[in-house]
This record gives sequence, C-alpha cells and structure tokens, in this order.
Amino acid sequence: MALLLAALLLPDGPAPAQPLPLPPPPPAPPQQPAQARPPLVAELSQTRVEISTGFSGTDVLVFGATERLLGPGGDDILVVAQSPPEPMVVRRRVNVLGFWINGPSARFRQVPGFYLLTGTRPLRELLSEEERAAKRLGLDNLPLASTGVQDPAYHEALLRLKQDAMLWHEEDEAIQISGARLFRARLPLPATVATGDFRVEVLLVRDGRVMARQELGFRVERVGAAARIADVAEQDPVIYGLACILLAALAGWLGSVLFRRG
Repeated sequence: MALLLAALLLPDGPAPAQPLPLPPPPPAPPQQPAQARPPLVAELSQTRVEISTGFSGTDVLVFGATERLLGPGGDDILVVAQSPPEPMVVRRRVNVLGFWINGPSARFRQVPGFYLLTGTRPLRELLSEEERAAKRLGLDNLPLASTGVQDPAYHEALLRLKQDAMLWHEEDEAIQISGARLFRARLPLPATVATGDFRVEVLLVRDGRVMARQELGFRVERVGAAARIADVAEQDPVIYGLACILLAALAGWLGSVLFRRG
C-alpha cells in the first residue's frame, strides 16, 4: 500500500519550466519644462528702403505682439527710431547795411538726421522724468552737445528746423492696438531722409519700468540714377556744381524760348 501511494505521488515527467520574469520598463524621460512665451515680439515690414529719382517718401511699419494685454491696466509699448548721428551747424542771419549774412553759429556734433518716438500712451505718462533722462528718450533728452555760441535759442532753432522738415517726430501718431495684444506703428520717411542704417527700438513698459526691449534695423540707400548723382556730388563736387549750373542755364533758356513763342 505504501508503494502504491508513493507511485501516485511521483510526477509522470520533468517539472514544467517557470517563465522568466519580465524586465522592468525603462524609466520615463524627464519632462522638459515648457518654454515661456517671450513678453515681446516685434518685426519690420521691410529692412531696405530704396531711394530713386522719383522717391517722394514712404512708410516703414513696426508690428508685433505682447504676452500680456495692452492698454489701460496692462502693458504699454514705446517705439523709438533714429538714423546715425551727423554734425550740423545752426547759423543766425544778421542784417548788415541791408544785406543778410551769416552771423554767429552753434555746431552740433551728434545730431540724428531722423528721430521718431511714439507709444500707446504719451511718454510722460509711461516713464518718470529720471527714467526718460537715463534712457535718453524724447526730444528733450537727446544728447545735443554743441560748440560755438552757447545759447538755448540755437537748440530751439535746431528742433524747429528738424520738425518743419518732418525729420523729427514725437508722439505725432499713437501706436494702434488690435486684439488687446497686437500693435502697429508707422514710421513716415520723408523724401529728404538721409541714407544709412536706421535703428528701431521697441520697448515694453510695465508699471513705469522698461521690462523688455527688442532692437530692429533697416537700411536706406540710393539706387539707380540717384545713386550715381550722389556719387558724383561726393567724389567730384566741382563737376557736380558745374553740371547743376549748366542744367539751370539750359532750363532758363528753354523757358524763355517757350514763353517767347507763346
């Protein structure tokens, strides 16, 4: 009986193999932190302005978007555009024996040929006087050091001449806001604008402080016949002057002939 029980307890064959344990899953890659949206993004409508013989002025548009809302209770935008500085002389005309001649003068070493400042609100409402002076924002804070006659009247005359020529603008036209986060500013360039590399600064203002800044640029250059005439005037001023005199004399002679026949 014991033998029979032992035979019943013995397995018929080898024991089945146990399945191997599965390897643990690889660790999940660490999640990359989401990139924060930039507080300010701006761009220009064009980066090159060509001046030809028929050039009568044009507009360059500055447009962009902000992370926060623009307008009352939100952020504000300032746009400052200027051309490379150049020397300029302001003279006072004096009357001597019935003839107007050049009198005393003031020489300004660093004068931007073109300057424009505009914002979503007036500059004085956005930044304090100390902040405006520190960042040289506004026509009143331009570094216009001069030699010669030290008279505020010459500074005022320079300001008036540039504004009359439509070369200096301050808050003439407010920045347009669309959709509470999109903005657009217009930079009007007159026909007399100088050539060179222009710098455009877009500033994000929040609670009286500049929180973000982006710098853009565009170039103004002469092309075609206007470029050739400018090269002759710069390289051979005598020939250029004689050509102007001859053209003026020819125009006068043609005018006299036409009017005589009429």
